[in-house]
Amino acid sequence: MVQVAFVPFAFPGVISVSAVFTSRLGGASRGPFAASNLSFDVGDEPSAVLANRRELRERLGFETWTECRQVHGETLLLDPEPGSLEEPGTRQADAMATARSGQALVIKTADCQPILFAHKSGQYIAAVHAGWRGNRMNLPGSAARRFCEAYGLDPLDVLAVRGPSLGPASAEFTNFHEEFGPEFEEYYDHAARTVDLWRLTRDQLVGAGLSPENVFGLEMCTRTMRDEFFSYRRNPTTGRQAGIIWIHP
Repeated sequence: MVQVAFVPFAFPGVISVSAVFTSRLGGASRGPFAASNLSFDVGDEPSAVLANRRELRERLGFETWTECRQVHGETLLLDPEPGSLEEPGTRQADAMATARSGQALVIKTADCQPILFAHKSGQYIAAVHAGWRGNRMNLPGSAARRFCEAYGLDPLDVLAVRGPSLGPASAEFTNFHEEFGPEFEEYYDHAARTVDLWRLTRDQLVGAGLSPENVFGLEMCTRTMRDEFFSYRRNPTTGRQAGIIWIHP
């Protein structure tokens, strides 16, 4: 099998934490899920999904895989029990945090934003799934605050990175005033009818107390980079890539 391709991200100065954002390149899946789909919930062959997951674990070296059933809500799972590569997540949540080493936190996306957090000590991590509904309820900011409160962390010591997702020019919302409302007006381009979700997420993280220089983003749009990433807006029948973060054992 061709190896699953991914984009690594190194949190500056945090050598004990690894993070990657997978692409759709490589892998065993076929059809609209070609080729590195990581989700059991989209109609792909389970054997192909499992092969993709196993290949990633063997190459990246984390011990356990933990995902949640993402529902565009506000729930943050603190220190969830490790999950399984062989089945989908069942706990409804859109954010997870842990201090357990070797446990990979996995956020699956196909336009939504995977946001990964690491404390400068390398002892605490979190992962968030933020679609536009998550931005509307300020999930990036609230998850960051709850992460810090749970482990007694100073937000100024937390770093965050937003992975490949729907770029500013591709995030069209024709019903902006019903879906977002006037408080998000500064992020809306009336002429193009698009919302800059990347800038909104950054501002929400800084508003939660993170230092601006500790908030990073990969400028990679899932909708326009059709060869590299899955995109639900481009084709609702599609696979899922993932943002993955773990603490080294």
